[in-house]
Amino acid sequence: MRPWLFLAGLNGALAVLLGAVAAHALQNRLDAHAQALFETAARYHLAHALALGLAAFAIGHGGGRAATIAAALFVIGIVLFSGSLYLYALVGERALAFVTPFGGVALIAGWIALAASALRVHQ
Repeated sequence: MRPWLFLAGLNGALAVLLGAVAAHALQNRLDAHAQALFETAARYHLAHALALGLAAFAIGHGGGRAATIAAALFVIGIVLFSGSLYLYALVGERALAFVTPFGGVALIAGWIALAASALRVHQ
């Protein structure tokens, strides 16, 4: 549980930091499309950092293997989905957007695994 909770906290802080960078430092440096991509990346990053925290909680409370799989999928999804959007917004390389849907699938699978872990959680 502890490593996953650590990653959740670290990702939450990073998402807030990158959201602030988008709102302040990058506001006049990116075009509207790139700004929207960066903000979307930060929003999904923060939401899934919280989801990672939920998965860590489930791991510590009997969520079993499904909770661990959920946590791993959330980390993979954050890196692939948000990471590719951050890079695409900053670099402008359209080929980076190819990775984004794989991250989205990992995030969806993470939510399904988290739901499955609820079937094992004991009170």
